[in-house]
Amino acid sequence: MKVLGRLRGRLIASCQPVDGGPMDRPEIVAAMAQASVAGGAAGLRVEGVGNLRRARPLVDVPIIGIVKRDIPGSPVRITVTVGDVNDLIAAGADIVAYDATPRPRTDPRDDILAAIIAGGAIAMADCATFADGQEALKRGAAIIGTTLSGYTSETARADERPDLDLIRRFRKLGGFVMAEGRFNTPDLAAQAIGAGADAVTVGSALTRLEMVTRWFADAVRGSDD
Repeated sequence: MKVLGRLRGRLIASCQPVDGGPMDRPEIVAAMAQASVAGGAAGLRVEGVGNLRRARPLVDVPIIGIVKRDIPGSPVRITVTVGDVNDLIAAGADIVAYDATPRPRTDPRDDILAAIIAGGAIAMADCATFADGQEALKRGAAIIGTTLSGYTSETARADERPDLDLIRRFRKLGGFVMAEGRFNTPDLAAQAIGAGADAVTVGSALTRLEMVTRWFADAVRGSDD
């Protein structure tokens, strides 16, 4: 696929400000997208149909679209309805990412995946485990990402390190492997490629100013202890 060729060996910037924060506005997300591309990002990950619609005319790189929702009774948040899939594709998403775990949700994950493919977009499976990746590829997803490793009850762990081992295991499956989740330094991003990732998505370290500022502020306070 031509889109995947443009992303291979490159950085994807996830333009997702802190929910409800001062930067959580479509015009600012669009500016983040432009700035990320100016800095060398080969692709973007954008949450929200309004944000995607605002950013799409301003950049010419592939965009991974998602919608996050809080659904009562379900821990699944990433692209949980077929309607969201259709809206993202209409807004210009080249790729639509969805929660590929087997956890309960309103619309079955297979229906979400089928809607992405039927709409002519590339499907990215946000996975937590090796089994998630296997199932997603079998069902037709083109991209398997480590996005949810460490963020489900099954994979929760005390450390904040990214899951390089899952990248290595995904590499053997033959799909396009996206490293995503806790890759918050250039060195970790490079390690992801070394472990076999086709591309790396970085979010918090690039576009969540409140979080990055807190890292530095905590370090400065800690140096005075």
